[in-house]
Amino acid sequence: MSPDEILAQFGPREAMEYDVVVVGGGPAGLSTAIRLKQLAALNDQEISVVVLEKGSEPGAHILSGAIMDPRALNELIPDWQEKGAPLNQPVTGDTFLLLSETGATRVPNAFLPPNFHNEGNYIVSLGNVVRWLATQAEELGVEIFPGFAAAEVLYNEDGSVKGVATGNLGLGKDGEPTENFQLGMELHAKYTVFAEGARGHLGRGLIKHFKLDANSDPQSYGIGIKELWEIDPARHEPGLAIHTAGWPLPNDTYGGSFLYHAENNQVIVGYVVGLDYQNPHMSPFEEFQRFKTHPNIRWYFEGQDQGLKPAKRLSYGARAITAGGLLSLPKTVFPGGALVGCEAGYLNASRIKGSHAAIKTGMLAAEAAFEAIKAGRQHDELSDYPAAFEKSWLHEELHRARNFKQWFKKGLMVGTLMTGIEQFVLRGRIPWTIRRTEADHKRLKPASQCKKIAYPKPDGKLTFDRLSSVFISNTNHEENQPAHLTLKDASVPTRINLPEYAGPEARYCPAGVYEFVPDEANAGKERLQINAQNCVHCKTCDIKDPTQNIVWVTPEGGGGPNYVGM
Repeated sequence: MSPDEILAQFGPREAMEYDVVVVGGGPAGLSTAIRLKQLAALNDQEISVVVLEKGSEPGAHILSGAIMDPRALNELIPDWQEKGAPLNQPVTGDTFLLLSETGATRVPNAFLPPNFHNEGNYIVSLGNVVRWLATQAEELGVEIFPGFAAAEVLYNEDGSVKGVATGNLGLGKDGEPTENFQLGMELHAKYTVFAEGARGHLGRGLIKHFKLDANSDPQSYGIGIKELWEIDPARHEPGLAIHTAGWPLPNDTYGGSFLYHAENNQVIVGYVVGLDYQNPHMSPFEEFQRFKTHPNIRWYFEGQDQGLKPAKRLSYGARAITAGGLLSLPKTVFPGGALVGCEAGYLNASRIKGSHAAIKTGMLAAEAAFEAIKAGRQHDELSDYPAAFEKSWLHEELHRARNFKQWFKKGLMVGTLMTGIEQFVLRGRIPWTIRRTEADHKRLKPASQCKKIAYPKPDGKLTFDRLSSVFISNTNHEENQPAHLTLKDASVPTRINLPEYAGPEARYCPAGVYEFVPDEANAGKERLQINAQNCVHCKTCDIKDPTQNIVWVTPEGGGGPNYVGM
């Protein structure tokens, strides 16, 4: 049955009314909700706020490096330390390495641009920070609905956003209602704030519907892949933050690594690969595994021959991140709503940080929404929000970093040199701006023009395969539900992607969702098999598919990864 047929047979949906509906329970969404309630208390005014979170709990789907700049949190909750916020490990040292296959050159800290310095920042589990933010929000009276995925934007007759509807539950794979069917509900609001994170499903639709990116550069993305390990105390240096560039990526591919020494003898190791890479034979997941074998990196995980206890991998995850910065920001307001955090693309790629931007933009949107509601307005544009952003320290920070990703398109050496000149020599007072004109998916070259890459088999100790990695991400989906990874044209993977690009779906996905298998119905041919139950919601397929044939839609709420300590 089609969605309209289901609604006609089982509707109407139950509707709930709020002043503000927030879609997404990450740092941006929860900060929006917290700030609204703070302002209501200061003004002795009632305001109703609800947060929808598709994960099983706030923080379940949150994945970030993460080194956190507390500047925005200081503004939102000045006494966060007294309230027990889990920012426990300050950064105690920065190391930046340029890697070759067998060696490393350390860049002296005196020559590191300001964006690579982390004094005053904290190594955190952003998932734990989000769980703490959720408790702060609930104490202020915010309603949080975990396990409820917003699946549809609702519009008023005048075209303004009315709210959202949650997805139906209990549909079978064929789209037909089962005995467990439950109709989704509608949440109506004076203003709806979208905070789904990078490449949000509803946010993507809103940007297209309202043409919010008409005056912006195409958004640029990276895929971040991360593991959490426990290592021997003898190899652990609490607070040390290591970043690398170079090997194993070729010079023309943007990317790099991070290795953060968190508390409790844990290290966070991760890799970011720009999704504008050109070689379809490349696998970001395999590049990450290969990176860990570098002598300067594997040292932290080995040492059993010296009497050290074996390192233990605790968790795994992957997530797309925005990297276009200020030049790729869409218009962030439209009639009835706003985009905040990574939904809009506020992450500062030059600092590899986005949580402070998420919190700040959530606060700015909340302040604009509160003033509008206090004045009796609804469903119009919150123009005070982008105006306040342009006057903020965050705009100044992103303006200084506006050329970062564009320089690295010209190669590692050029990118490193020009970032140093812009940030270290010119101190961000840059007289030029470099624009982008090409979306990431258009950058992929035909396989015939590119060199094949031979990746070593995993050893199961330091390097691993996708399926064992997905297992420790605690990913789970109800198998009898409609596929949330949809194809506009089912023939495209084997008609175009496989012959022209060697089937890149099987390599850019970090979770083993896509694989080409023998087609039983057509001897000697292959078909694309989609293992949707493996999906960690990273959105890479939605971004990198060269034909833009794959569309990621919201699955049933509560499914997906359930990250612990990430």
